Amino acid sequence: MNIKSVGVIGAGQMGNGIAHVFALAGYEVYVNDVSQDALDSCKSLITKNIARQVAREKITAEQMEAALSNIRMESDIAVIGKTDLIIEAATEREEIKHQIFANLAPHLGKDTILTSNTSSISITRLAAATDRPGKFMGFHFMNPVPIMQLVELIRGIATDDGTYQSLKTVVKKLGKTSASAEDFPAFIVNRILMPMINEAVYTLYEGVGTVESIDTSLKLGANHPMGPLELADFIGLDTCLAIMNVLYNGLADTKYRPCPLLVKYVEAGWLGRKSERGFYDYRVDPPAPTR
Repeated sequence: MNIKSVGVIGAGQMGNGIAHVFALAGYEVYVNDVSQDALDSCKSLITKNIARQVAREKITAEQMEAALSNIRMESDIAVIGKTDLIIEAATEREEIKHQIFANLAPHLGKDTILTSNTSSISITRLAAATDRPGKFMGFHFMNPVPIMQLVELIRGIATDDGTYQSLKTVVKKLGKTSASAEDFPAFIVNRILMPMINEAVYTLYEGVGTVESIDTSLKLGANHPMGPLELADFIGLDTCLAIMNVLYNGLADTKYRPCPLLVKYVEAGWLGRKSERGFYDYRVDPPAPTR
């Protein structure tokens, strides 16, 4: 399928990054969200981030102008349904994703491909609730989208080869690299990454090390660009917990049991950078460890 127009549902951290890279690659992009404030913030952030690329001489001013002209903020879900490719980038809750696809159903074009940017939820299960499981895939971008080069492509049990090949071509046009993953809980990246983060939280919970010593150890001892607790704050502790619960429930193995301290932080609303407190307190400069 020759994909020209793309609908992005969800104007948050992932949605704005996805819209950004598709617009730069020349696609017509329509961003949808239930919140007008989120849409306004999304357009402003994309403009700011693309301008930063111009300042760093990564792209030209002409490319910036063309990219911004490719983006439309759209509150009407019916408009999104008419695009060639739809990427759901809402919060990591399965019931919300099902509702989004149900709302889209009456408005979809015959050949529209549906995808989800889910980082852990079963693609087969999401696809089975739609009218086109053959044209449904997992399309998992890494955060921050404009910088990270990988896109995980996850086929559900019913995904047809044409859909897979179309998305593989799209990833290439975006200038990114695709990795194919089987449809098992958390796929590849988060199947490996999240248990490491969870183990770092256990290490803190058991008093083996402080926030600072754990992050310093992994940065200097394993050459990681960010420590695991700093990374968890960047991702969002609620997202980390959601993915660990998918792993724990989906694989029925106690090694994936979310650390009680991670649960406690989420219950407190200390979700990381987005709430200004997590394993670090971001209300001060530099951020201070909270344990």
